[in-house]
Amino acid sequence: CKMWLFIATLFLTQAAANSEDVIEHTKGANPETFMNISQMICYRGYPSEEYEVLTRDGYYVRLNRIPHGREKPGNGGPKLVVFLQHGLLGEGSNWVENLSNNSLGFILADSGYDVWLGNSRGTRWSQRHQHLSTDQVEFWDFSFHEMAMYDLPAMINFVLRKTGQKQIYYVGYSQGATIAFIAFSSMPELAQKVKMFFALAPAVIIKHAKSPVMKMSFLLDRQFKIFQLWRFLPDLCRHPVLHKPCATLLFLLGGYNEKNLNTVSPLPSSHGMSPSKTTSSLTSSLSQVLQGWVSLWGFSDVSASLQETPPSYQLEKMPVPTALWSGGEDWAVDWRDVQLLLPRIAHVVSYVHIADWNHWDFIWGLDAPGRLYSHILALMERPR
Repeated sequence: CKMWLFIATLFLTQAAANSEDVIEHTKGANPETFMNISQMICYRGYPSEEYEVLTRDGYYVRLNRIPHGREKPGNGGPKLVVFLQHGLLGEGSNWVENLSNNSLGFILADSGYDVWLGNSRGTRWSQRHQHLSTDQVEFWDFSFHEMAMYDLPAMINFVLRKTGQKQIYYVGYSQGATIAFIAFSSMPELAQKVKMFFALAPAVIIKHAKSPVMKMSFLLDRQFKIFQLWRFLPDLCRHPVLHKPCATLLFLLGGYNEKNLNTVSPLPSSHGMSPSKTTSSLTSSLSQVLQGWVSLWGFSDVSASLQETPPSYQLEKMPVPTALWSGGEDWAVDWRDVQLLLPRIAHVVSYVHIADWNHWDFIWGLDAPGRLYSHILALMERPR
């Protein structure tokens, strides 16, 4: 892990020496902008492992693991496993982008859990196939149904084999909850491997969504010319002049709550990790979030995610104990839609509504540790 910190420092130093343009571009830049997920984890001082898993339909999906916290654990036997699955516009890095005391992935690792981060097909780190390339339309011929029926079983079964455990805790955010509802209600044998399911802003029923972007169906047509523009947005949003419009787009998608987003980026110092205000974590996160749009527009059945009634999955058959959260200012997953979902879940152990939260607060909110993550930990540690 120390090697990645050295490489990041070397990269920025060399880039600054190359030209005045690059100096301006990298001045005050967050080194994590150029890192993969393993490097980001190591950069915070945590152990990191990375694996690639083959699904039954030929896709390779990436898994990242934080086996323990910063302190090496004692011989307390096998640790309980937590699997974190990102939302529609995200990737596994979303769980480790804030400071270590504000990121669920690190909080769980420091609490003694074996933490795994999933990356769905089509995201930046899961763009390999046995026979197809990302330049082929056929590669993108999938929807959240395939993520549920192929990606999740492949990842969860791999994690259980690797750890020797029989069950996991599953935390799904937005689409990460969507695919879990599909998978756990459709595959009883997979559901038995989940000790508890934590659904954060679950995108299952999209009837009252307020986001204007989600109502612009032409943006979701992969044949539309604007698709080519969105391919470049992650890089474009790194430029300081575009920080503001990119942030505006983020809020148009999920709702406004700028005061609750981290604007302090953790940068290295001679004494280890220390906060520095040289850059905004919001922009770094948005750059990575926008990468997910590419896979979104590749979906052959994306309209299913925008229909007013849920797909014909028998959610009532899902046997997994489930805790749910909704946000009152969430423009993507309206709390009224979560209320419609609740009666269809057979084993609700908890439901919490956070009135002032938008869609992004579940993963990036400054107050998330106290208002959400502590509750998740309490439910995990509750005797059952």
